[in-house]
Amino acid sequence: MEENERYKKLTILHSNDMHGDFFAESVDEKLVGGVSMLSGYINKVKEEEKNAIYCIAGDMFRGSVIDSEFKGISTIEIMNMLSPDVVTLGNHEVDYGIAHLLFLEKCAKFPIINANFHIKTNNARLFRPYLIKEIDGMKILFIGILTEQVLAQTKNDGLVGTFVNINEAVDEIGRICNAYNSLDIDLTILLTHIGFEEDKILASKLDPEWGVDIIIGGHSHTFIDEPAVVNGIQIVQAGTGTDQIGRFDIVVDTDTNSISECKWRSVPINAENCPLDTELEKLISGYKSRTDEKYCRVVTRFNRKLTHPSRTQETALGGLFSDALKESLGLDVMLLGSGSLRVEELGPIVTLGNLTEAFPYDDPIFMVTVSGAQLKAMLKFMMRDGVWKGEHSEFYQLSDGLHVVYSREDHEYREFTFKGQEVDDDRLFTLGLQQFHFNNFENSFGIKIADVLKNGARRTLSTSCRQVIEEYFSSHQHLDRIAGDRLIIE
Repeated sequence: MEENERYKKLTILHSNDMHGDFFAESVDEKLVGGVSMLSGYINKVKEEEKNAIYCIAGDMFRGSVIDSEFKGISTIEIMNMLSPDVVTLGNHEVDYGIAHLLFLEKCAKFPIINANFHIKTNNARLFRPYLIKEIDGMKILFIGILTEQVLAQTKNDGLVGTFVNINEAVDEIGRICNAYNSLDIDLTILLTHIGFEEDKILASKLDPEWGVDIIIGGHSHTFIDEPAVVNGIQIVQAGTGTDQIGRFDIVVDTDTNSISECKWRSVPINAENCPLDTELEKLISGYKSRTDEKYCRVVTRFNRKLTHPSRTQETALGGLFSDALKESLGLDVMLLGSGSLRVEELGPIVTLGNLTEAFPYDDPIFMVTVSGAQLKAMLKFMMRDGVWKGEHSEFYQLSDGLHVVYSREDHEYREFTFKGQEVDDDRLFTLGLQQFHFNNFENSFGIKIADVLKNGARRTLSTSCRQVIEEYFSSHQHLDRIAGDRLIIE
């Protein structure tokens, strides 16, 4: 082979955790983000570079009223116009259910890969586990990976299983690499949706003989300045949304099936360097016009803008939502999943569209009865050390009445009161939980649901938590909430 045929240039563009971030926003009087400019940049690169590939590392869905109103069908149509070469699944791809996801896959004009999902009865895969992309004589092996940690939603479907942990994912990667390395694979890329720190653990466990070169990840919404390198594998992620895109410029040595040169950078998506895809803009505008009439209706007005800056702390917005459910449903305590709130601020004017984007989930609310000792154990598990180190975990917003002061250093409570009274271990409380958190009770709280159900049977209080919140907000104007008095972590 001649020298110029041996070394070939390859550009890989990648996104992750787009979450229905379809529209550009004005930042310092400049347009930033949005899929129309993102598409314009991808098209521009594919015109400039002979060999260019675009991939998405999960979580195309959730985050906008356009996605929620059309249950992902709108998102798939928009993604079809973006024309990714390969996509892997994220945890939010299963939010509308496994059956609906399989329907959406049929609507997709791009390949979706995932090596995890299988049917429990016969172990048959639901998706193709890998894709071999051939471009300019090069063969690139993509493998799609999730772990059960980020697939809690699948517990609603008893017939579908997943590989349980990182070690089993490693085995699957090895099996695929061993089976296809004989096909003269020039580059092997893992498309993962497990989080940046988990990607590092995964990379450390891979056998170098398998030939994995790159991990393009998602889930943790991590912004990076340069790739992490573990076990000789470059690990990248492109934050969240459509404000930026990751870009690899690689020279592949096709004789040795290895990377000869490699440069990665994060490219801002803005009007200065990204031409607008006008056809995609028309499609999105069409969906927007269909949703505006319904979702522009004003639901309520807060006294001021309320914020939710972090999932792992008490927030004003989180407290207000948990209070709305507690009061409406007559509970002692409501624990609202912090991750259920998908915005950092809301108000003062709240339209139905604002509310839907802020709180896109619409689970039933279940009531269980817990003892004071169980409630203390649940919240202590929520605040375990790993949470502060970035471990994937659920965190909860406490409703009015609870006052908890917790020492991280001593792993003990300084105070634990309810309506001003010390909580006795034997006292029973009615506790509200969204269905997702009830279904994943042990993983979320560290105690068995069977032990809780000994106190009394589970009850369904509402089949739609969002309807409860919408009704509460509609009948309560000028709501306000100041954070800092319910959960104090020292």
